[in-house]
Amino acid sequence: MRNTYINIIDTHAHLDGEEYADDRREMIERAREAGVAKVFLPAIDLPSVDRVVAMSREYAGYCYPMIGLHPEEVRADYREVLAKMRQILDSSLSSDTPFIAVGEVGLDYYWSREFADEQLKAFEEQVKWSVETRLPLMIHCRKAQNEMVHVLKKYASELPGGVFHCFTGNEKEAAELLQFEGFVLGIGGVLTFKKSHLPEVLQGVPLSRIVLETDSPYMAPVPMRGKRNESAYVVYVMKKLAESLGVDEEEVARQTNENVKRVFGVGD
Repeated sequence: MRNTYINIIDTHAHLDGEEYADDRREMIERAREAGVAKVFLPAIDLPSVDRVVAMSREYAGYCYPMIGLHPEEVRADYREVLAKMRQILDSSLSSDTPFIAVGEVGLDYYWSREFADEQLKAFEEQVKWSVETRLPLMIHCRKAQNEMVHVLKKYASELPGGVFHCFTGNEKEAAELLQFEGFVLGIGGVLTFKKSHLPEVLQGVPLSRIVLETDSPYMAPVPMRGKRNESAYVVYVMKKLAESLGVDEEEVARQTNENVKRVFGVGD
């Protein structure tokens, strides 16, 4: 699946997961061959922080780490977990492997609201980290957009920006999210699904407000749907986005990479 693009960036991939234990190096090589020049790795809990840092050291200049507590990982002990993460974050600011974002953080009320209040408090605390460190946010949100927007509005004038990861909403929801300056929509494999409404929705979103992602190993794009996702497949997302917007693939690659550089400070 080689292509001519030298700078496609996968802004969200869980390549540290056990799903890649048997072929992680080969998987990275397939991404390189596909034209993926960089991959951003969100943490979801304390163990994954160590893993994404280790991967970013092993693949320096290719993999970049984030730090955050995923909403589905929030439990009664979230304060202790966040305290440890904040210590790691603070000590990393002068290290050779600095985090590029606070993420993956957010709210998820899809499966359960058991820790709904804890999720809200954990999310707001990590939003404060973003404000204090000037690191962008990588935000996960499912069935909680109203609550998420309410939190973000408190800090709207101070936020450095970020990504609304795995956006699958409608035109109204896109407009509500893009009211936050410096934020972009993370678009992945759902764009390629047969019944997805995203191709139409994104026609009303400026290309300057979109970045590409895979969310590997989840949600592989067509024609790989149903298989383990990997960063190489972000090429299919890029191609479908170009088709949906009626623009050249080269323009999608160029503009989305420019957006990445603007949001994360990581680019060419």
